[in-house]
Amino acid sequence: MRNLNTLDLNLLKALDALLDERNVTRAAARLGVSQPAMSGILTRLRDSFGDPLFVRAQRGIIPTQRALDLCLPVKQALGQIDALLQPPHFDPALASLTFSIAATDYALRAVVLPFLTMLKQQAPLVRVALLPLDHAQIHRQLERGQIDLALLTPDSTPPDLHARELFREHYVCVMRADHPAAATPVLSLDTFCQLDHALVSYAGGQFCGVTDTALQQQGRQRRVSLSVKSFLILPDILRNSDMVATLPSRLVNGLPGLVVREMPLPVPGFVKIAAWHPRSHHDPAQRCLRDLLFASSASPALPQDS
Repeated sequence: MRNLNTLDLNLLKALDALLDERNVTRAAARLGVSQPAMSGILTRLRDSFGDPLFVRAQRGIIPTQRALDLCLPVKQALGQIDALLQPPHFDPALASLTFSIAATDYALRAVVLPFLTMLKQQAPLVRVALLPLDHAQIHRQLERGQIDLALLTPDSTPPDLHARELFREHYVCVMRADHPAAATPVLSLDTFCQLDHALVSYAGGQFCGVTDTALQQQGRQRRVSLSVKSFLILPDILRNSDMVATLPSRLVNGLPGLVVREMPLPVPGFVKIAAWHPRSHHDPAQRCLRDLLFASSASPALPQDS
């Protein structure tokens, strides 16, 4: 072969057809070209390989030794090129890749925990890297492949990412099981305002949140005596005090030692979003793992408020 840069790869398909058919007319029909065009292709093949490749016989053509030597390599090359054009197969049961997710502590319990349960059943060899969510770096991390998926809210999702809504979350009032206010199944607004409250402040040190905004709209207020930066510490605090907290329902459903009461006033909830970069949108492995996460977020077989 004189020079790969000057070789038309379609010539390899023609050579393969000629080697199989040993007949110019049949090879032309197989490729969907005319017999004169096939004769021109054979001339180009001879120039490319520096060999006659085929000689005329009473019935068709006979390959030269050079052509016979090329038979297997040409078929292998065409097979490999065809494989490049096919979507790669992904078997979750055998896959051993690492899937990186950026999430808040809330999303770790509400989204990642049920996802891990389903993942271990269907893709037991896949490793998961859980990373803290940094809104300032999220787009860069996804673009560079440092993370594969981010669990966000619509207002924090960059517009050029692919995204899918996982669920809509609402708030509930949470307290220890033997709290005095837990004696009644319905919490009144007066009682709610009189209780000692804790809240989560991601910025740190804030004592006012969406619940306080909703109360102000009704001319009411509550007393918040504790502000923490993480959702995860609050269940233990609530179990060991008379404080209550307004928390996302999926965070606390099924936690031992706690009871949940519906809010005595409307407090806006939020939407949880899964977002990923266009570079991984069509990757079979990434698509499969995203589908598992979507299913685990909505499956009735898993806690819907956890």
